Amino acid sequence: MSTKYYDWTAYHASMRGDKVAIVDLDTQEEVTYGALEDRASRLAEWLQSQGVIKGDRVTLLTPNCPEVFEAQFACSKIGAICIPLNWRLTVPELEYILGDSAPKVLIYDAKFADAAEQLISLCSVPNSLMLDAHDAACVYKQTLAALTGAYQGVECTLDDVAMIMYTSGTTGHPKGAMITFGMNFYNAVNLGIPAGISSNSIQLVVLPLFHTGGMNCYANPILHAGGRILLMRDFDPGRALAVLGDASLGVTHFFGVPAPYQFMMQHPDFDATDLSRIVTAGVGGAPCAEAILRGWIDRGVPLIQGWGMTETSPGGTALDAADVMRKIGSAGKALLHTELKIIDDDGATLPWGEVGELLIRGPNITPGYWNKAEATADSFVDGWLKTGDAARFDDEGFIYIVDRWKDMYISGGENVYPAEVENVLYQLEQVAEAAIIGVPDERWGETGKAVLVLKPGQTLDADVVIGHCLANLAKFKVPSSVEFIEALPRNATGKVLKRTLRDQYVEEGAPAIS
Repeated sequence: MSTKYYDWTAYHASMRGDKVAIVDLDTQEEVTYGALEDRASRLAEWLQSQGVIKGDRVTLLTPNCPEVFEAQFACSKIGAICIPLNWRLTVPELEYILGDSAPKVLIYDAKFADAAEQLISLCSVPNSLMLDAHDAACVYKQTLAALTGAYQGVECTLDDVAMIMYTSGTTGHPKGAMITFGMNFYNAVNLGIPAGISSNSIQLVVLPLFHTGGMNCYANPILHAGGRILLMRDFDPGRALAVLGDASLGVTHFFGVPAPYQFMMQHPDFDATDLSRIVTAGVGGAPCAEAILRGWIDRGVPLIQGWGMTETSPGGTALDAADVMRKIGSAGKALLHTELKIIDDDGATLPWGEVGELLIRGPNITPGYWNKAEATADSFVDGWLKTGDAARFDDEGFIYIVDRWKDMYISGGENVYPAEVENVLYQLEQVAEAAIIGVPDERWGETGKAVLVLKPGQTLDADVVIGHCLANLAKFKVPSSVEFIEALPRNATGKVLKRTLRDQYVEEGAPAIS
């Protein structure tokens, strides 16, 4: 028998209803736990009035705002599945996701009204609500105000799917990782303990909430504990430093990919900002340069590194602040309720020191991908999730991610899969062959380089290639440079030797990350 899921907001509303749970820094709106429970209940009532039942999908196209959490908890009350959409994607990219998930509802911000209206038409979404944070008379707010919150509760278990988060796929289309209530719970425990999260915790959230890093590192764990989150819609390094240094706000926690840390560290206010109240600053999503680590640790900030994936809740490993400089480059050790192993090509477990593929298992792991039975089967072996990362353990059991077995690269904390970009490049009639590789970039960690072979007699300008990608891909996926060559290097079976391309173009002057 599966363990029952218990309602987080209902509990905190009864225990600390007057305490502020969420602050919208852009509108200065403060939402107490009592108000969060009330608004989530009203939204749950409306969803049911539109025919939403357990297992139906509810999509969100909004910036960072309290309504994201209202929708998440409204869905949890009635067993619906919440899907936060990446607003950085183009309409064609989002059309695929909505076509795959077939949502009953799209809740969208006025800022994205044009894209939302196209998607509603293209994907025949039955119901929608428009939200405008600056308009008290917007449809969303007026709809909730007219209701009482009298929804019919639907019991859920930790094995039920609470959310679907779409990640870019190696086949050129995104896959919807199913996130269960149990994954959210175990992530709150796995990350909450090493991060020192309690009801007194206050976090500045700057990563987008459509990303598992924004939603679950550490926003959901802090709400689970009864703490407070401060939401920033658009990251600005100077503004973020001002919030971190403001004694009246009392921020104790922060999480980011390396880029925000780098941008803040390079800001003229960094040295003068009071960072003494920070209990934990987490960094993940991409390898963090030693210079960034040293810059923050030298300011006395306890910095926790870690590794994870959307499919792992995302917490998989953590490197304690005490070991950061002693174990530069390590992703730490497995979190409390999870386990790791490294295998060779034949599936045999490797001893410490040898490089193989990293596998992970535990209650924090996705049950699979939405509508992708084959991809799910291919991703697991004997209950272990294959991460696609090459890794090794050192003699103390600390794990090091050596390389990515997949061709994915990470740009500004966002995963980019070359196959998806290459599919767009092949839309250009002049292109005979296309390969995307990740090359080092001083600002974003990595960016894409397009290496193209043209059809005989054809010509093509690099600006045209970039423009085509901008029209069809989210900006972080668009290659920053284009190279035209006679032929792509391939092995005997015809597979493109991307390592050869990376070695060639990195050696030819791509900026190194120190």
